[in-house]
Amino acid sequence: MTYKTLAKSDFAALSEFRYQMRRFERFSEDVVQAQGITPLQYLLLLHIKGYPGRDWATVGELAERLQAKHHGVVALATRCEAMGLVVRRVSETDRRRVEIHLLQHGETILAQLAEQHRIELLSLDGVFTIPRIRHA
Repeated sequence: MTYKTLAKSDFAALSEFRYQMRRFERFSEDVVQAQGITPLQYLLLLHIKGYPGRDWATVGELAERLQAKHHGVVALATRCEAMGLVVRRVSETDRRRVEIHLLQHGETILAQLAEQHRIELLSLDGVFTIPRIRHA
């Protein structure tokens, strides 16, 4: 496989993008942990609430969103359930499907954290642009 040579500015753009992305991730880790949950627990709550078309999701759907293994998401949901953040419910339309729903405690934490993340993203306006790679 042959690769085209990238210009110094291309590497600089990619480096800056990764740096700003990591800064945001670090911010997120810090504010989430200050709320007493882990970054993965926050992402689980976010993906449940943000799932298109409804306010719940299945383990399989969450595994896709988190890019994680099914059994890992089962364990994550179990920990969140023990903390009173989510509840599992058997689907009323398909008894084989288990839906994961947010509980009020999870909704409250998620709302606070989502607002903090929104404010941080607004402060980064223009920073998260996808670098255009120009081949030399």
